Amino acid sequence: MKVALVYTSTTPELIELVEKEVGDVLPRETEVASYQDPSILAEVRDAGYVTAPPAARLVGMYMTAVSEGADAILNLCSSVGEVADAAQDIARYTGIPIVRVDEEMCREAVRQGKRIGVMATLPTTLNPTKNTILRVAREMNRQVELVDALVDGGFGLDQEQFKALMSEYAGTIADKVDVILFAQGSMAYCEEYIHEKYGKVVLSSPRFGAAALKDALVKKGLM
Repeated sequence: MKVALVYTSTTPELIELVEKEVGDVLPRETEVASYQDPSILAEVRDAGYVTAPPAARLVGMYMTAVSEGADAILNLCSSVGEVADAAQDIARYTGIPIVRVDEEMCREAVRQGKRIGVMATLPTTLNPTKNTILRVAREMNRQVELVDALVDGGFGLDQEQFKALMSEYAGTIADKVDVILFAQGSMAYCEEYIHEKYGKVVLSSPRFGAAALKDALVKKGLM
């Protein structure tokens, strides 16, 4: 069995977290292939939205993974999550599921509360994540309210500095929300810290993405 991890952000925190979570839920003998193109996210950040060229390169990575024998694909960037949505028809046709790292997290947020705080360091991640929460809320017949927390100045900080910054911004929304959702998987190491400080349900995507990847393989009869 082979799974493909498709990254457009290659921070060590994200890669380490994802590989740990995926390793925890899949059989030890599973082959894990990593596909990385950080220029995709860089272009999306510069443009402020997902333009055609980076979308095409991302779909190209999916197709490379399929042609190289992947049984399932995990898309690991929320900024380009809607590209994964757009690729679902080809995923069904090829029989190789393309799983979004954040979709099940968004569903869990809707289950946990009506008022959802969405934290991100990039506007290009904030908006697609909010779109996904609103879509899954509609599918679940729930009404939700979204509260933004755009964490300004988060890039280039070490982990302790970033935790402090996350705490500061979480403090601005904690009283207004039932649940706090991290839009970027690379934030996940702050999850327990923010939960303990503010007593709120805090959700980050790597563990949900790994579980969804496992579910996709189970549905195919591979596990």
